[in-house]
Amino acid sequence: MNLLLIGVLLALIAIAYQIGLSKSRSLAGKGNNSALLHSRPGYYGALVALWCGIPAFLILIVWNLVEPNILKHVILDQVPAATLAGMDQASIEVLMNRVKAIASGFGVTDQPAAYELAAAAQLAKVQMIGSYAKLAVVLCVAIVGLVLAKKRVAQNFRARNKVERIINISLALCSGVAILTTLGIVMSMFSEALRFFSFVSPLDFFFGTEWNPGFSTSGSAEGSYGLLPLLWGTLMVSGIALLVSVPIGLMIAIYLAEYASPMLRSWAKPAIEILAGIPTIVYGVFALMIIGPFFKMAGELVGININATSALTAGFVMGIMIIPFVSSLSDDIITQVPRALRDGSLGLGATKSETIRQVVIPAALPGIIGAFLLAASRAIGETMIVVLAAGNSPLLHVNPLEAVSTVTVTIVNQLTGDTDFASPQALVAFALGLTLFVITLGLNIVALYIVRKYREQYE
Repeated sequence: MNLLLIGVLLALIAIAYQIGLSKSRSLAGKGNNSALLHSRPGYYGALVALWCGIPAFLILIVWNLVEPNILKHVILDQVPAATLAGMDQASIEVLMNRVKAIASGFGVTDQPAAYELAAAAQLAKVQMIGSYAKLAVVLCVAIVGLVLAKKRVAQNFRARNKVERIINISLALCSGVAILTTLGIVMSMFSEALRFFSFVSPLDFFFGTEWNPGFSTSGSAEGSYGLLPLLWGTLMVSGIALLVSVPIGLMIAIYLAEYASPMLRSWAKPAIEILAGIPTIVYGVFALMIIGPFFKMAGELVGININATSALTAGFVMGIMIIPFVSSLSDDIITQVPRALRDGSLGLGATKSETIRQVVIPAALPGIIGAFLLAASRAIGETMIVVLAAGNSPLLHVNPLEAVSTVTVTIVNQLTGDTDFASPQALVAFALGLTLFVITLGLNIVALYIVRKYREQYE
């Protein structure tokens, strides 16, 4: 019913747009002289369509939000009070699903109780009445909005101002949804992290050097919950990734911006950026099956013991993955350096390479640093590559040839399987997530500040 109603509403909105457009053109007179109108005809059509669609869609959304609670009360009213008193929330949900299955005609596997049949009959009746009522109310509101908006169409009516105001409000609401979503994520992690810190001291968590959580059924915090081994593993893998991606990505950006022909640049840059679209699980499998054994074999040839799953393996493949981030951002920044700086350097007798090293790169350096920091935040938050290729060994050591564990890997491990989310063994994942969020947020803020400062200087 909802899909049908949405389809009818969209068709009605299209008709409303044509009605508003036709009336505005008739007001413009012969030849559609829009100079007689305050706004162009399209704005009048858009305004009528918006008046027709927005109130109807708002009512439809509110109706769908309220309807489940009403249907729940309809079902529970048919259940005997004594039976309902002995049910917990899970049993009530099972009862709701059984009644809905009976009302829909699919039925249940066992013999339903008499009150279940009565509740199903009442539910089917209320659903049928509600569907027709919803259809009638929504369409009536849409038609009323269409008629009222059509009456307001006049030569001096400021349709453009109204439409732009509605668009501005819509954009503000979309921005608000994004901000509220971020706040909701942060607050949920923060509240669960506070519950974790009621079991484990923040000092032991942030400055502990051992990670060995113990799993128990008593809800107590057994074992060690030191963050430093995980944080050091995260920084080690990310550092190796940056050592791989930054030089290669920067050299690619310099070549594409300064040396490559337009034809080569037109296909080389999109080809490199394809790497950013490959799923990270593919990189993880590539690291586990190809790069790890290759490093191990190469180490044996020179007498060095390199684990197939190590910080080096994960960091190297992660560096390959973030090369497009570095190269694409750096290339865009280098090409934004004013041509006058290059011409001035070349005019003074400098070679092209000297111009790039002494003029272009220093001028673009703030933006390039911002690109590096954005790539670093991407590397710190990576999960699937380190899950498969880092080895999951939460030990505090400085050897990149051995296995390590990272914050993201540990979050996956702590939330995998049958987990009691009230225990410290699961709540620690929220503390780790909040820590990782603060780190990446700080890097992003610094990077955006540097990039914004650079753009203000050269735009």
